[in-house]
Amino acid sequence: MIFYFSGTGNSEWVAKKVADKLSDKAVDIISLDLAKLRGEMKIESEKYIGFVFPVYAWGVPEPMLNFVKKLKGANEETNAFTFGICTCGEDAGLAMKKLSKTYPLCSAYSIAMPNNYVIGSELESDEVVLSKIKNAESEIDKISLEISEGKKQYRVHEGSLASIKSSVVNKGFNKFARSTSPFWVIKDKCISCGLCAKGCPSKAIELENGNPVWKKGNCYQCLRCINSCPSKAIQYDKKTAGRKRYNIAKYV
Repeated sequence: MIFYFSGTGNSEWVAKKVADKLSDKAVDIISLDLAKLRGEMKIESEKYIGFVFPVYAWGVPEPMLNFVKKLKGANEETNAFTFGICTCGEDAGLAMKKLSKTYPLCSAYSIAMPNNYVIGSELESDEVVLSKIKNAESEIDKISLEISEGKKQYRVHEGSLASIKSSVVNKGFNKFARSTSPFWVIKDKCISCGLCAKGCPSKAIELENGNPVWKKGNCYQCLRCINSCPSKAIQYDKKTAGRKRYNIAKYV
């Protein structure tokens, strides 16, 4: 079984691709009832246990790390081949090593995917996005074959200054950068579709008078809301006006 967390769809796409090639199942951890899983799923009977997630500031996203801790506590022993795949723009830092300390992995990989961090910079051109997806598909084929053959690998592009990025920078991100206060809405553009509230994995958004309101002070900063808004009504500070949005469904 392959467990995934995905903000804008990159990790979900990878997880489902790998699951298909391994004749396995990909499961979204946000919609997963772990208590029910404990009663129905026997880890020792699984051939594969995989974790797929995006790298946030060179670290493991909070929901994935918490899930892995709970899963480890519920199932101490397994003969499954365990693996992790993280998606990232370029480098992953020590995110995968941190995950492996919580839930030991036989193999670990990183896959470069299109940039979706619209609040940080302009997004890539369609040409670059399509090229990255094509390269990712080739890497998925290779990874899936290695997993099916039980090969132990560590093919993660950690990048330069990995230890600093995954400690100092990641701590700063979790402490200061996950505030929801910079999000706002262009009200005359909002069509009250509710996709943002329905899709928010941290349940930080509610609709009031048809417009999204961030009720929690912090979120995972997955950027699903801003990238999935069909009318580009959701903005982040003054950084996102005029910038394109990212949706992997447009390209695959």
